[in-house]
Amino acid sequence: MSEILTPEQAAFYNDQGYLVLENRIPVSVIEDIRAEIARFEDEARGMTASNDRLDLEDSHTPDAPRIRRIKLPHTTSDIMRDLMMSDHVLAPVRDLIGPDLRLHTSKLNMKSAGYGAAVEWHQDFAFYPHTNDDVLAVAVIIDDMGLENGPLMVFPGTHKGPIFDHHSDGVFIGAMDLDACGLDLKDAVPLVGPAGSISIHHARIVHGSALNTSARDRRLLFYETMAADAFPVMGSMTKFATIAEYDARMLCGCPTIAPRLADVPVRIPQPQPESEYGSIYEIQKRLKKRGFSTYDGKAG
Repeated sequence: MSEILTPEQAAFYNDQGYLVLENRIPVSVIEDIRAEIARFEDEARGMTASNDRLDLEDSHTPDAPRIRRIKLPHTTSDIMRDLMMSDHVLAPVRDLIGPDLRLHTSKLNMKSAGYGAAVEWHQDFAFYPHTNDDVLAVAVIIDDMGLENGPLMVFPGTHKGPIFDHHSDGVFIGAMDLDACGLDLKDAVPLVGPAGSISIHHARIVHGSALNTSARDRRLLFYETMAADAFPVMGSMTKFATIAEYDARMLCGCPTIAPRLADVPVRIPQPQPESEYGSIYEIQKRLKKRGFSTYDGKAG
């Protein structure tokens, strides 16, 4: 029995690889998250480099803090952890990939007005291949998202195709050259909606987002999740020290030590580039043909 999704919505996700559910998160929760973001921005004041909690914009200065990512916010914010564990987030995921769910990671990507960093085209499954592809990301839309403020964009149906090459000069860079992969930008679809909406995208779908040069912020809180019987392939960027530690990431349902093997395409994200804090923004700079503009120091 479905919890909240209609058969049409589930079929759309399975066919297209994404779904947008408008006004899914209560306004009060969105307001609390915005207050938490302000707390992290205060923490960034005075910082001169990124650390294991905050990834700073290239345009950041100690006096004008600019964060592009809050890492693992569920570990440092009770509000974001509680939302992650709530039916607001988990109910549609259970409808799509089953009752037993494990957290892969969380992150809050921030595109502040006038200078928010782009994320180059990529597939999440290129970073963390698993034994099956019941793997997805839920994105909580914190600010009204339109075409002008750098929305997440996807190539519908690419979750049914290959895992494209995300390497350059023999090193994994976590980004794709669209032309080399035979994809045309005109086929990309923006995932837009009012604050409090969520988008869900399959781990194999090609996606990315442009620089935010508008006068409005665009912040997305991601919860990346997989079925409990999806286990990382050796060489994946998903790590765990012990099965007890891995099982502690369960969001709902029951863990297992019996991986489900499916016929899914895999590329191993090795060798890894040198990057002190493993920032996707930094490793994607190795892409020779950028898909999006970069900050030039003039906007905003």
